[in-house]
Amino acid sequence: MDFGILAGFIVAFPFIIYEFWRFVSPGLHVNERKHARGFIFVASLLFFIGVLFGYYMVTPLSINFLGNYTVSGEVFNDFDLSSYIGLLRTSVLASGLIFELPIIIYFLTKVGVVTPTFLSKNRKFALVIVLSLSAIITPPDIVSQVIVSIPLLILYELSIFISKFTFKRIEKELQNL
Repeated sequence: MDFGILAGFIVAFPFIIYEFWRFVSPGLHVNERKHARGFIFVASLLFFIGVLFGYYMVTPLSINFLGNYTVSGEVFNDFDLSSYIGLLRTSVLASGLIFELPIIIYFLTKVGVVTPTFLSKNRKFALVIVLSLSAIITPPDIVSQVIVSIPLLILYELSIFISKFTFKRIEKELQNL
């Protein structure tokens, strides 16, 4: 993927989400559309925060690690511009997409796939998954892995809160029927 395509995707993300919403919204009930009014704004905001996190936190940590990493004095560390751009592209896009976790959990709760009890009970598995994702996004450096996993764990806890709020709303609507 070319860097220009990635930059275009990042800039056009709100429009892409808007077009996705225009595709999905006709299949929703009126009350479901009403409850998801701020979807485009929140999804875009989370994506841009993730992109900034990837650019300002993940990329410098990765470059610092990969630039100083040596196997031995005989092996040359060849870190050039194309490697930098590939690392930047991967870090920024992965961070932006991972920061969409609260939106994904909201819709999974709304559909009935996930409950807040399930999310709370399986927190230990979520920790392993978050640490694994952090290990994939960052180089094999424990400090950068922990720095990346902290916001992801905060997003997971936020997702549990959103799931509880959504689940209570669904139960209230079912009681009113």
